[in-house]
Amino acid sequence: MIEERLFGLIGKNISYSFSKEYFLNKFNKENITQSHYDIFDLPYINNFEHLLRSYPNIRGVNITIPYKKDIIQYVNYLSDEALSISAVNTIKIKENSLIAYNTDAFGFKKSFVKHLHSTHKKALVLGNGGAAQAVIYVLKQLNLPYLIVSRNKKGDLSYKEINEKLLTQYNIIVHCTPIGTYPSSDRCPLIPYQFLTKNHYLYDLVYNPVDSKFLKKGIESGAIVKNGLEMLYIQGELAWDLWNQLL
Repeated sequence: MIEERLFGLIGKNISYSFSKEYFLNKFNKENITQSHYDIFDLPYINNFEHLLRSYPNIRGVNITIPYKKDIIQYVNYLSDEALSISAVNTIKIKENSLIAYNTDAFGFKKSFVKHLHSTHKKALVLGNGGAAQAVIYVLKQLNLPYLIVSRNKKGDLSYKEINEKLLTQYNIIVHCTPIGTYPSSDRCPLIPYQFLTKNHYLYDLVYNPVDSKFLKKGIESGAIVKNGLEMLYIQGELAWDLWNQLL
């Protein structure tokens, strides 16, 4: 009997995720058998080792908030991209070795550039976690200057420092925190939305709800908006390819 291959998503408070639905639909449509995808909601990152022992048939996992950096201590190998970004969102498990990748950068770039205009010159990155690091990696590739906005001292400026003058210069805003994710859909980053215009491009890595409060405020100002659902699908397909290489 062929052993079922198990894949899954690791994170904390991630019941909102579409990943399981996406992969199960993929398995069904493409007639992929002996494979299953599940959600592993871990209260602490050190539960990861117990998870691996409990499910010896795990062949690959996706990593989401808040463990994209913390997971690195458990892997055996980092891809060049994951090493450069210092964040991991995909792990392939082969012969008891954990090989780590970052497919977020690829997914974000392919999705982000579709609506990028020549007038979009500089970016504000809201947040400084693992997802933000992948976004910054792409902005550097695209030669787009950026500032990191954070509630702590790890950023370039605080949310309180965002004003009309700054938003005139930085007309790309990429939201990389979980604020506004279902079920807290009534929340959004605290920026002065009254200064947004049709010249702005708002990209939200949040995809549930489809139109976050952050994006709705952008729509009200006539700005270009994009959520993270396409990014999720693109990076998921790349993760699947990586899991299945030379299995």
